[in-house]
Amino acid sequence: MDKKDILSAEIQHIDITKFDSTPLMESFGKMAFQARNLANAAEIYERMIRDPHCTMILCLAGSLFSAGLKKIVWDLVRCNMVDAIVSTGAIMVDQDFFEALGFSHYRGTPFTDDEILRKKSIDRIYDTYIDEDELRICDMTVAEIANGLPPRAYSSQEFIREMGRYLEHKGKDNGSVVLECYRKDVPVFVPALSDSSAGLGLIHHQKGRENEAKVTIDSVKDFLNLTRIKIASGETGLVMIGGGVPKNFAQDITVAAEVLGENTKMHKYAIQITVADERDGALSGSTLKEAHSWGKVDSHYEQMVFSEATIAFPLLASYVYHKNSWKLRKEKKLAKMLREVQK
Repeated sequence: MDKKDILSAEIQHIDITKFDSTPLMESFGKMAFQARNLANAAEIYERMIRDPHCTMILCLAGSLFSAGLKKIVWDLVRCNMVDAIVSTGAIMVDQDFFEALGFSHYRGTPFTDDEILRKKSIDRIYDTYIDEDELRICDMTVAEIANGLPPRAYSSQEFIREMGRYLEHKGKDNGSVVLECYRKDVPVFVPALSDSSAGLGLIHHQKGRENEAKVTIDSVKDFLNLTRIKIASGETGLVMIGGGVPKNFAQDITVAAEVLGENTKMHKYAIQITVADERDGALSGSTLKEAHSWGKVDSHYEQMVFSEATIAFPLLASYVYHKNSWKLRKEKKLAKMLREVQK
């Protein structure tokens, strides 16, 4: 098959505005196991939205947008159900920014000859395909953005904002989360930004300026700024899809605030959707109950949901969308607040 034949069926992003999961979630609440856990998580998220003092932080890890979940996050940002995002680099750069440049992810199969895919420059994420040649364009676009910036240390949040600025003028207005966050002043933190297509673009930028001033990424500045958001917030809530670095980064800001001498509260609300297991002691599956021992998460409104994100996240998000409490929330514009603090 030709490459264009293999890359022919585009991934379609699910639209939570087109279906109302409320009756299903209410039924789940009367069941058991992960159905009841998911229903409880939905109620906690809805409680966050109704709490006028709560700053909501969305944590994202895994191949979420390439799997068709991008529009959910776009709708959550658009409808003021997210005040800040902590994400992996792959989601924001290789998946969101990549699609905002006009490229797509494609439906494939895990039952394939990966050597054939390699020879045709097609990358595979389980049953999803990506055009490697288009990813190279994404890499070089990041390098182009870096080349156009004054050379200094940027937090990932500042750099992602510059990517949003680029999309405002040169991208495709096709539901990009990076672009929507730029427009609504929702800060996006990517603490491991180099572990993505952005890293490839940035090493190209730095290699070309080895003996000159250059753009660098300061992850400690990200940590400080996210901690500033915690300190400035009356209450905070975490909605975590997957685990990994974003989960720990967001949880740790309660400890960071203590280190800075601030008397802040633990995260009042926390929910997590994950398929990871807690028994090996790894972070992604560690329970929110365990996080309480570290002083990170309060124990009243927390819920683990052991389910795969492409199934559970649309149901959760549809529930809070159709409950309509978000219509009463005001934008927090935390990225603007951070710019003012750092003047």
